[in-house]
Amino acid sequence: MRLGLVLLHLAKPKMPYRFRGKYRKVKKPSMQDLLKMKLDFEREEKNMLILRHPYLTMEQSHGHMQKEEKTTKFFQRIFESRKQEFEKETTIAQRLCHLRVTEAWD
Repeated sequence: MRLGLVLLHLAKPKMPYRFRGKYRKVKKPSMQDLLKMKLDFEREEKNMLILRHPYLTMEQSHGHMQKEEKTTKFFQRIFESRKQEFEKETTIAQRLCHLRVTEAWD
């Protein structure tokens, strides 16, 4: 039993939660962390600039999805025809109709 305790103690990994909780050790930021945070802020600012000022105006973007709408309508028609041919909707009464041989069983 003592040998097991010793082996478990030696094989015990370092505490993974040392930066959380009541007795946490606060990690001081390094220059790499500060640079990474600065790059994150710059990326976020670029994204917000793109969102605030779109590439196309409303007049330029009018009608740009007409071709896509045609293709989606085409595929919807194909899917509907396949559904009508192969995926016919059946009710429970239709599935169990073979059980109703005669009605007069009273």
